[in-house]
Amino acid sequence: MASSRRDPAVHAAVEQGLLTPDEPVVALLDTDGIRASATALRAAFAAVAPDVRFLHAFAVKACPLVPVLRLLDDAGLGAEVASPGELALARAAGVPASRTVLDSPAKTEGELREALALGIALNADNHQELARLDALVARTARFPRVGLRVNPQLGAGAISALSTAVPTSKFGVALRDPGARDEVVRAYLDRRWLTRLHVHSGSQGVPLALMAEGVAELYGLAEEINAKAGRLQIDTLDIGGGLPVNFASDEETPTYAEYARLLADRVPGLFDGRYTLVTEFGRSLLARHGTVLARVEYTKTAGGRPVAVTHAGVQLATRTVYAPEAYPVRIAAYDATGRPRTGPDVVQDVAGPACFAGDLLATARRLPRLEPGDVAAVLDTGAYYFSSHYGYNSLPRPGVHGFTRTAEGVRFALVRRAQSLAEIVAESGGDDPDALLA
Repeated sequence: MASSRRDPAVHAAVEQGLLTPDEPVVALLDTDGIRASATALRAAFAAVAPDVRFLHAFAVKACPLVPVLRLLDDAGLGAEVASPGELALARAAGVPASRTVLDSPAKTEGELREALALGIALNADNHQELARLDALVARTARFPRVGLRVNPQLGAGAISALSTAVPTSKFGVALRDPGARDEVVRAYLDRRWLTRLHVHSGSQGVPLALMAEGVAELYGLAEEINAKAGRLQIDTLDIGGGLPVNFASDEETPTYAEYARLLADRVPGLFDGRYTLVTEFGRSLLARHGTVLARVEYTKTAGGRPVAVTHAGVQLATRTVYAPEAYPVRIAAYDATGRPRTGPDVVQDVAGPACFAGDLLATARRLPRLEPGDVAAVLDTGAYYFSSHYGYNSLPRPGVHGFTRTAEGVRFALVRRAQSLAEIVAESGGDDPDALLA
């Protein structure tokens, strides 16, 4: 979020007692910003394909919080889920089955049976899963909504762990392996109920051109299958998500509009109205609209460089701490009242509270010099940060608050309360401490 929205929220969080010495870390979500991103996504694709039916399904893994899913549902988005837990969250948020898509490379028979019974769309990952579905579909009263995920094997982006179209990816059927494409075509011709096709080439670090090439491969395969079937057997194309986020500045780039226009240029037949289209964006919808606030507990100098020790670290920014080059974060400095800290920039480290040396949010970063009691704001953390907690050192999950700007100021709404120490003890076997003494 831009500083014009963030600064009043940080000050209000301190002023209204959300961030205190006893509650030294809190996460904020910009409700209006989330709605704006959902609107931008829908408008971008509607602009290039006004006659196409879309389901924009939010990737729940990016922010598995029920009030967030409810907000996105209210904004016209569905849910893409990849586990029984994520499906339960989507259902708790009221997302209808008609706007829910199940993806996972390891679905159990029970998960498949539940999805079919609920009428949820699902994408099979492999031919063994299709064989399992053969028996389940035969016993299902309603016509299923089932697709198959394919891997176009186009190569990697800048972050290998987030590149899912490499030759050896764990996801989908590898289309360029010998005989694989023909086997996929046969699978569709043998199953009238297999009516969808899915691709997702990766996310952060994957260039738009590679994403578009994956969609082009998907479209070409769908056209081939429909031609050989002599009918529009495939009627829905799930083109995945993965729009990367610019974490270097407040500039919104790339945009949904840029990606939609690229697809219209690269794969014009995609938008001719024959196919219903599904997208599965996650990070790009939420990342900009989250900020973690952490009090600076102590400051010191080590090796001639200042170090600010805060309460936000690996438990929240897990990927950043373990792979800082791939997942950098921006830090903004505020004073103890929540106002932007002024003064000359000083090269300093910003450290987290965990008991290991690598727990650093930023190394040799130029910021106004932080002091005890100040607030370090970790920016662009609305996706995959405070919602996907890492329990190192039994550090508690922070409270999460949504905020909106009103004529009276900033109004907060509790999304998830902070985890208590009693809850940490209970989930760590505290209800039966003698369990191993018998």
